[in-house]
Amino acid sequence: MDPHDLAPGDRVVLLVPGSVAYAELVISLLRRGVFPVPMDVKLTASERAGLLADLDPALVVTRQGQLEDLLAALPDDPSLGPPRGRPIHLTSGTTGRPKGVFSGLLDPADAEALVAEERELWGFCADDVNLVLSPLHHSAPLRFAMGTLLAEGRVALPGQFDPATATATIVEERPTSMFCVPAHLQRLFAHWDEHGSPDLSCFRLVAHAGAPCPEWVKRRLIEEFPAGSTWEFYGSTEGQFTACRSEEWLEHPGTLGRARPGREMTVDEDGHLWCVVPAHARFSYFGDPGKTAGAWRGPAFTVGDLGRIDEDGYVYLDGRREDLIISGGVNVYPAEVEQVLGEVAGVDDIAVYGVDDEQWGQRVCAAVVGAAEHAILEAHARAHLAPAKRPKEYHRLDSLPRTPTGKVRRLDLPDLLTVED
Repeated sequence: MDPHDLAPGDRVVLLVPGSVAYAELVISLLRRGVFPVPMDVKLTASERAGLLADLDPALVVTRQGQLEDLLAALPDDPSLGPPRGRPIHLTSGTTGRPKGVFSGLLDPADAEALVAEERELWGFCADDVNLVLSPLHHSAPLRFAMGTLLAEGRVALPGQFDPATATATIVEERPTSMFCVPAHLQRLFAHWDEHGSPDLSCFRLVAHAGAPCPEWVKRRLIEEFPAGSTWEFYGSTEGQFTACRSEEWLEHPGTLGRARPGREMTVDEDGHLWCVVPAHARFSYFGDPGKTAGAWRGPAFTVGDLGRIDEDGYVYLDGRREDLIISGGVNVYPAEVEQVLGEVAGVDDIAVYGVDDEQWGQRVCAAVVGAAEHAILEAHARAHLAPAKRPKEYHRLDSLPRTPTGKVRRLDLPDLLTVED
């Protein structure tokens, strides 16, 4: 189609690796009210097909040349005003396939407020150089890259994460900001132990999120980087909840900080965390009004995480959504993996669950009832699931442990199983 035929509300799927042009195109489209949908290039054909059917995009970008041509036709133009919304990132629920988190088309005042709150919290400015370590189809790294570009700063994107390459980029580009997950930090620290730490004095902001951070990693982060530069935040694809300087964490060990400006955190009678957000931070699940209604109570929403809030307003996370596995900062939902692997002949029953992993936070495992062979399960997973969703271990059981109402007792599985030979 002619790019100039794109209209406000249309969706453009981006199925290409991240690049500076990628981030620039996201901003350019959003200024025009067109919604980019960043997608993982590692999704299998069957995963893509279902998602594309739900999203009904006006355009699907699958080649870097196509992306560059689209940006040339629709160059970023600040005179169009701020982005009219957020990219439609994909997230899952405990059932069904991923859904798009949709901000809707914001009016000019809310669009300005969306940009302003990020700039005020993170201090984006024209002198910034943002080092991107994670794929841009994830919401957090794209958010930091966009915030930097909107402030007329620069983005350094060295490609697929490698600690040696990231270190070389720090030396060459002297970045001022970086978003990372704890697994990035662990690999960087291991590399620096062997080869020496680079000069990190250029950093004014290092933010981490996406998975629980081991205490030793947190303390080393504080030691390695300039005082006052390191932060943790708690959020999801749906929205952002808290932000916490590491110095606050030292005074309140284990906290994720207090509610971000303009937000209010509460806990319901079942221990679920809720967040009241301003108008520009509201969302719906694209094409799923039922799921949307279940997430909201008036101006507050929940993603089902369990936690507590102390008398000073500091938030502590007691547990992610029961079925959610977070592996290297990537959300994996057991129901989606179970649906795919349940198609394999010889699988009579299956349960997917997470096991603590020192490097990745959690790793994906599967308990299988039936005669399906290990090699066949692995081949089917490779054909139909993105790498982060594929079980790293398969275990055998005669039957799955269930509650009296038939729900799988996932938390009991690690103690019941041994790795299949």
